[in-house]
Amino acid sequence: MAEWSFLTNHARALVCIAHDPGVRLRDIGATLGITERSAFGIVTELTAAGYVVKDKNGRRNRYRIQAHLPLREAVGQERTIGEVLGLFVDTGARK
Repeated sequence: MAEWSFLTNHARALVCIAHDPGVRLRDIGATLGITERSAFGIVTELTAAGYVVKDKNGRRNRYRIQAHLPLREAVGQERTIGEVLGLFVDTGARK
């Protein structure tokens, strides 16, 4: 039986970033079970769509999720990215 997930890799990458804004692409890839190149593509798409802002911090990137933005596809009443991430990650407990 093939493995599947309720969340897409894009949503799972957002959860990784919400949990650790300084996460490396290789760590996102390892967590999701995809290549670093695929993780790069996902983060690039999320950035291009405006959901993630990438800030250069020395040689590393730090990411900021634009939690106020609505989901791409409405599911019932309109929810923001931040509301959905709040179900998966305690973003208030970040260091």
